[in-house]
Amino acid sequence: MSSQIPSLPWLDPGQDFPPVSQAWDENSPAPGLLAAGGVLEIETLRRAYSQGIFPWYSEGQPTLWWSPNPRMVLEVANFRLQPSFKKRIRQFCQRPDCEIRIDSAFEKVIQACASSERVDQAGTWIVPDMIAAYGKLHRAGLAHSVETWINGELAGGLYCVALGQAVFGESMFSRVNDASKIALAALVGFCRHHGIGQIDCQQNTHHLASFGAGEIPRDLFLKRVAAALDQAGPDWDFDCQFWQQLLPPGSKPT
Repeated sequence: MSSQIPSLPWLDPGQDFPPVSQAWDENSPAPGLLAAGGVLEIETLRRAYSQGIFPWYSEGQPTLWWSPNPRMVLEVANFRLQPSFKKRIRQFCQRPDCEIRIDSAFEKVIQACASSERVDQAGTWIVPDMIAAYGKLHRAGLAHSVETWINGELAGGLYCVALGQAVFGESMFSRVNDASKIALAALVGFCRHHGIGQIDCQQNTHHLASFGAGEIPRDLFLKRVAAALDQAGPDWDFDCQFWQQLLPPGSKPT
């Protein structure tokens, strides 16, 4: 006998999210799925992230909202930087044609993330409505990009949502080897510099695990998010001092 598919709440615009405890469990067809519908507006997204909920869906689907349990997070103190990659960062820092920028090309970053091919993934979940919604979120100061530039060209990067001191990673892309990894390292250094303890990674992937990310219970994740929301967020203007959190003395960018 096949198991019964659980019901899924449909949200009207502005309607509150159901408790995350009602998200589908590991025995369901889509573990972590919480609700469908609603609108991708700034306030809706702000409320969603503050409750540990995020949108994720494909073209042709309604807006789907998720809150997985357990939750994949990167605790910045546990960021795993292999010696060879540390050398790669040092080389990058020392090259005058290489730069890390923050929020200089958010729209280009999210467009590049949407068009990047993924292993074992057909198409993209960063659909046009998502691009427009996160662009609004960026202009409201609640979404940011960390970018790797080489010879004046955008080589890679990532974007994230930030509420107070809670940082929620979304997606990354590379056009040059290691460009997205360098952007991630920059974000980790930025978080360490500003006392931010974790970066939400949403779901478990081998790639994120290789950097030291791991799963924690959703209840613990929500407690950490609630505490981070009560703290003033950092100034997202670029400050190269955060590299000092990752590299040995004498390895500052030029």
